[in-house]
Amino acid sequence: MRHHDVVCGGNVIPSVVKDLAAPSSDSDITAHLQYLEVERRLAGRTLAIYREAFDRLQGFALAAAVPLRQVETTHIRRWAAQLHGQGLAPRSIAIALSAWRGLYRWLGGEGFVAANPASGVRAPRAAKPLPKALSVDHAVALVEHRGDGGDPVLVARDVCVAELLYGCGLRVGELVGLDVTASADAAGWIDAADASAHVLGKGSKRRSVPVGKPALRALEAWLAVRGELARAAEAALLVGRRGGRITASQVRARLKAQAIAAGVPTHVHPHMLRHSFASHLLQSSGDLRAVQELLGHANITTTQVYTKLDFGHLSKVYDAAHPRAKKRSPDKE
Repeated sequence: MRHHDVVCGGNVIPSVVKDLAAPSSDSDITAHLQYLEVERRLAGRTLAIYREAFDRLQGFALAAAVPLRQVETTHIRRWAAQLHGQGLAPRSIAIALSAWRGLYRWLGGEGFVAANPASGVRAPRAAKPLPKALSVDHAVALVEHRGDGGDPVLVARDVCVAELLYGCGLRVGELVGLDVTASADAAGWIDAADASAHVLGKGSKRRSVPVGKPALRALEAWLAVRGELARAAEAALLVGRRGGRITASQVRARLKAQAIAAGVPTHVHPHMLRHSFASHLLQSSGDLRAVQELLGHANITTTQVYTKLDFGHLSKVYDAAHPRAKKRSPDKE
């Protein structure tokens, strides 16, 4: 045996490095899994995920003819890149790297390796999924749905909710924070005479957005029956069955049911209507700065995601309609 500095979890500690060539990689992995099961008490599902990660590591090491205890950081980086090239998701690669780091940390603690080759190696960043937006037809079908024989008061409120979410691009928190009238304590309100909504957005930043005629008509219809639900002196514009301010979870539940009743073939949530507002507005106007201001985004890069949505829509149209986008059938070749 010889003395050496051992790197464990990023920290260099003096230790004794044992014979690096001793047991096989399989026995190292088996012993480590036993440690995870007995001492760390990891769940069976987690152990199975770790076993899969170690199988990948073993496969790479065997292909490269490198003993597990002699793997270096360059190997780990290359193998992580190969996993990415094989189509493994960034999150799955991150899990594998975490398992590998844990294995080498344990081997270092046992004195079998001098350094952790997986330390500092990171998985590729996961691409942020594009926000899901409704088609124009589905969005219109939703906001124009007037219920199927339900309570007319609740129907009027739900129509108002949908119109404000889609017509103004409000966040659900901004929507439920609206009061009937403007006041020093109000988080937001709608000025029907000025056709504008004044809301308190993220970072306590106030902004004003225009309210279209359909939303104003829905608001007028709701205000005409609001008194049948609202408690006396209740400031909230939108109220629930008990007369108090409606909650975000109530909005989500009612909107989901409303979308199903309207025949919209996808799960609809409040933020999807905000995405739809932005996407449809950008497709029609092309004015990214205006959309940024209406959404209340502090940085235009946040708004730019909707340009990708627009391009995705154009790509689908191209693929469906352009002769050069269609694959030639085998019988014509």
